[in-house]
Amino acid sequence: MHQSIWGWSLPLLFLLILGTPAISSRVLELSDRFIDVRHEGQWLVMFYAPWCGYCKKTEPIFALVAQALHATNVRVGRLDCTKYPAAAREFKVRGYPTIMFIKGNMEFTYNGDRSKDELVDYALRMSGPPVQLVTRTDSVDMLKGSHTIFFMFVGPQQGVVWDTYYAAAEGYQEHGFFYATSEEIAAQHFDFEKLPAVIVYKEEQHHFYPHGHVAHEMDPNDVNETIFQWVNVERFTLFPKVTRFNIHQLLKTKKFLVLAVVQEDKLSQIATHELEFRDMVEGVIRKHRPRYHDKFQFGWIGDPSIAHSIILDQLPTPHLIALNSTTQHHYIPDDDPLQMTPQALHLFLESISNESATAYGGDTYFVRVNRALFELKRSLREMWRGNPVLMTVIFGLPLGFLSLILYSIFCGDCLVTEEEQEEDHEKKE
Repeated sequence: MHQSIWGWSLPLLFLLILGTPAISSRVLELSDRFIDVRHEGQWLVMFYAPWCGYCKKTEPIFALVAQALHATNVRVGRLDCTKYPAAAREFKVRGYPTIMFIKGNMEFTYNGDRSKDELVDYALRMSGPPVQLVTRTDSVDMLKGSHTIFFMFVGPQQGVVWDTYYAAAEGYQEHGFFYATSEEIAAQHFDFEKLPAVIVYKEEQHHFYPHGHVAHEMDPNDVNETIFQWVNVERFTLFPKVTRFNIHQLLKTKKFLVLAVVQEDKLSQIATHELEFRDMVEGVIRKHRPRYHDKFQFGWIGDPSIAHSIILDQLPTPHLIALNSTTQHHYIPDDDPLQMTPQALHLFLESISNESATAYGGDTYFVRVNRALFELKRSLREMWRGNPVLMTVIFGLPLGFLSLILYSIFCGDCLVTEEEQEEDHEKKE
């Protein structure tokens, strides 16, 4: 059966389940018949609604993703949940757009940035095994050229370190690339003394899991905990761009999240003075990585509304904020950001580290309520900007019905009273 479908796969899929691809796009239009053939092959699917503004913004990006994945074994499709609600229920779609990677009986909901590169990398990671074997030395050079960050196991594929590394790869497959290779191949690219070794390669540098060569002397539970923790914190670059999609993953590092806040325009351009501020922060961090790496995760924000959601207030740009990922307290330096020097930045970070900095916010009930209200207002503003007609219908109709109900309750009696008074007046005459 498998051979008969994929031997002349695309025409059959078009006719039986999908209709036709959109003009000048390789994104397949799916129907509810997709439920019956989801087990055939691997799929990256966007579940959408035609009225959804976010879906419309994602459509051209998804078309580029389909083009990039055309030569792979991953099929890219989209499904209109308003036309095929049965499919939406089958895949438990709760919002739009929902992007899923589907292979066999497994479904993985994508929660990363909706950019072409991120989506393509995600599909490629999920389409393969958790750990991919590297058998040629030139393949390592290719990985360095194509990946900003990846993990590599070196040594015999057995023992507690290998088992834990493989388990970590399964757990973090959605978020990173994991490979394994032999000592002979790795020795031509990395400097290591003892095996097994677990390496993270990021931004043209490599770093080692610190306990790899002594893991056989450790308790297996400690090995498991430390490898998972190490992968969790090392899966990010030193100074990533922080968005509403990846900030929750960054907070899982349990570090202080220090963010340079600037304003990007629609063309992703940043004003010169704000760019200089961001570059100053990045330069300090890169120069002093060993000093701060254990306690701090750094990044930058191009959308100030993310910072507004953290402090529940407006914030001028450029600026600097720090967030305690455990307690949700945030910190703001006293210095004017435009006048901040590297030395002032060091003092600010040191004050956070020794707990002398003033902490704001937190995770109390009052703060959570304020944050919920703040996010509700922000969401409503974005919905209005994205589709004012729909928002008018959503809120206008209920308000119209409410007005009629109130009118009938409070003004109906007035009309009846006036009619009764007129009748009494006629009787008296």
